[in-house]
Amino acid sequence: MEPFKNKISPDLVQCLGMHIERHLETFDRAAYEAAILSALDQLELKQRARLIADETGKILPETLDAKFHILRSILHPLENEDVDRASDDKGIRGWGMMPLGMVVTDHGLGDFKKSFALLKEMTKRATAEFEVRPFLDQDQDKALSIMTPWVKDDSVHVRRLVSEGTRPRLPWGMRLKKLVKDPSPTLPLLEALKDDPEEYVRRSVANHLNDIAKDHPDLVADIARRWLKDADRNREKLVRHACRSLVKQGHPGTLTAFGLKPPEITVGGPNVKTPRVIYGDAVSFDVELSSTGKKAQDLVIDYLVHFKKANGTLAPKVFKWTKVKLEPGEMLSLSRDHAIRPITTRVYYGGTQAIGLRINGKDFGFSEFELVME
Repeated sequence: MEPFKNKISPDLVQCLGMHIERHLETFDRAAYEAAILSALDQLELKQRARLIADETGKILPETLDAKFHILRSILHPLENEDVDRASDDKGIRGWGMMPLGMVVTDHGLGDFKKSFALLKEMTKRATAEFEVRPFLDQDQDKALSIMTPWVKDDSVHVRRLVSEGTRPRLPWGMRLKKLVKDPSPTLPLLEALKDDPEEYVRRSVANHLNDIAKDHPDLVADIARRWLKDADRNREKLVRHACRSLVKQGHPGTLTAFGLKPPEITVGGPNVKTPRVIYGDAVSFDVELSSTGKKAQDLVIDYLVHFKKANGTLAPKVFKWTKVKLEPGEMLSLSRDHAIRPITTRVYYGGTQAIGLRINGKDFGFSEFELVME
């Protein structure tokens, strides 16, 4: 797979140079491209975008109006809203928006109106979810007053920006500490977007709520309860995605919102079938459930892998498994293989690990296996 950093490529740099040259008479295209290309290969994705933004900021005119005029002039015409398409001889779009958005943030914090007008156009050609955040950090009320009417914008990308750009804990983005502490200013925006016709927007709303749930789980549980009343399939899907972390954690209010009650069951297992697992293989296990209830039960079944840490202790990681309806007296057998293979987000340590279950928020079982690092 091609490295992600290559989205910011020499071809993009040369395309930028070509378009800037068309609109800036004093521009030394050769020097601009050389300054970037001489260092580009050694840099990662965000560093590449930062370098291009810095070099672009240096060659643009001094006044904000003139700077923004050049940036607006080199944007790709809105032939469609496919954000994955590359920049070309018609203009800049897709990944080219990343460094150009940085230029807006670098120079435009003194003029919210002009900056947001340009970022609104840029987000239609990719996204400006990172670039609106410094404005929100500097003056949250002013930024939200500009963005609020965008919940009704014709562009799906603009509507999504309202939700995605204001996420308190957006991955790769600066943390919005005020919204982490008090997310109430964005709740009306999420309310307005929860039934958006585009899943792209609804998915962002769900991820925004999942961010909030990390600091205010009871608030999100209450929102889930309200939104699930008379919910259609799309909204139910949104709420389930929004509450995925809370359900995994077994948060009582969230489970209640989904109508999940404490399970009335007996549990056999989990039974590990591979007591010795070679790194790169999978741990296999199964479980038997028997209903002891007098009514049918909806069960959300997850499993926990208790991974060994560097200090020798075990730390559980919850993984989604399945949802079932168990009738009175019914028995159910389930089996699962969980691969123990290299991933970028985890370092494995050999030794004793374990498998457990979490059913409607309640934990069951603890079955050990040995991980052998070879």
